[in-house]
Amino acid sequence: MLGRRTFPILDRVEQYSNREGKIDYDEKWTAWAIAAIVSLVLASGASAHVTVWPKEVPKGSYEVFTVRVPSETKGTETVKVELRIPDGYQAGRIQPVPGWSYSLERDANDRITSIVWEAEGKGLADTEFIEFKINGKVADDAVELVWKAYQTYADGSVVEWVGAPDADKPASVTAVVDGAPQADGHGAAPSGAADADKDHAADEAQTAAGGKPDTATLVLSIAALVVAIAALISALARRRRV
Repeated sequence: MLGRRTFPILDRVEQYSNREGKIDYDEKWTAWAIAAIVSLVLASGASAHVTVWPKEVPKGSYEVFTVRVPSETKGTETVKVELRIPDGYQAGRIQPVPGWSYSLERDANDRITSIVWEAEGKGLADTEFIEFKINGKVADDAVELVWKAYQTYADGSVVEWVGAPDADKPASVTAVVDGAPQADGHGAAPSGAADADKDHAADEAQTAAGGKPDTATLVLSIAALVVAIAALISALARRRRV
């Protein structure tokens, strides 16, 4: 969630009125429009997603996947998380997390198809996040793993992280590539474990603070700011000529 933002460009437009003391309302509303665009663009990148790490694993490998869940909604807490296990991954073990219980759903072949974690206490506040870990084997013929997740809050609302990569609520996706498996699942470190730690350690602080904008969001934000600065410079130059 974003806090209250201020826009210096608006203050400058108010300050530099013309000699009669009247504000140029065309300039003022242009500034307001630019500021609104910047605010919306930044807000669109501030949503922290439920993600599964690592983002790339070899075919046929034994992997420990980390499910990272940030809580976002003010005034309520995350109390339940359901993760659908994608075809192409055979989940075998779940790491216990203090303060959270879990239950498993299985199909007719006894394959784990869903894991549901539930808070035993109040749950996660909007400034907190949690990580769950699962261990299992990636199929030899897997191409990608699409992790659909459902995040339930104490107020009864449910956020469905099931969309396409460019959706507002995307499902996390892990690419499966050719490569020799590096572990047998009986105690050796899985091939993606170290990569997962490296990939999301730097991202952890930003997630806890409310997420980070993607590349497209940053580009749009910079472009909007450049336009805003150019508009201000143009307005000031016109006033000096008056």
